[in-house]
Amino acid sequence: MAHILVAEDEAPINDLICRNLQLVGHSTASAFDGAEALTCAQGGSFDLALIDVMMPVLDGFEVKRQLDDDLPVIFVTARSDLSSRLDGLNLGADDYVVKPFETLELLARVEAVLRRTNRQQRVFEHAGVRVDFDTHQVFRNGEEVCLAPKEFELLDTLVVNRNLALSRERLLELVWGFDFVGETRTVDMHVLRLRKKLGWEDVIQTVRKVGYRLSTRTGAAAAAGRGGHA
Repeated sequence: MAHILVAEDEAPINDLICRNLQLVGHSTASAFDGAEALTCAQGGSFDLALIDVMMPVLDGFEVKRQLDDDLPVIFVTARSDLSSRLDGLNLGADDYVVKPFETLELLARVEAVLRRTNRQQRVFEHAGVRVDFDTHQVFRNGEEVCLAPKEFELLDTLVVNRNLALSRERLLELVWGFDFVGETRTVDMHVLRLRKKLGWEDVIQTVRKVGYRLSTRTGAAAAAGRGGHA
């Protein structure tokens, strides 16, 4: 997975972002002002930087100006006005996320940038299953498993958001689209098929009164939360 710099001066938000990135498999480093962010970015090997615009010492825009252009950047800020968005994107940022945001939205933006910039690991392996996202192939104990298109999309969504509980309604939105006319039973049936085909009865967990979670953790860590807002 990716190594991500989180530059955010508000410690609770910094911690929330880091914890959720780590929950889905990324490693993180934190910075709490612009100068610290610049030092970290220049001294470390990062795949992506999440940078708050309004930070002490140096603001996020100035940090971006001094960063290597090869490092993808997502601005995460409370500044929602159009001019700020345009300023950020004109500086070469890969995305611009406005606070408050949903954790799942931020994780989706992170995933999209990592994929677009080829910084994301394109193979996922767990519990005897290997998923190659480039070729859309899935293997169970070395044998290829045939998945229907929606089954693969559901698997992709669960993998990207692993260890997070996703409601049936959210899975419908993410996999089938906002305009899908159907019932949450559709999700249940596809999960049932995935479990059977992959032998993941204990990996794709039912989260009572919520939905499902693809768990790569054991014990107390497996009960980690479903994310939140920042």
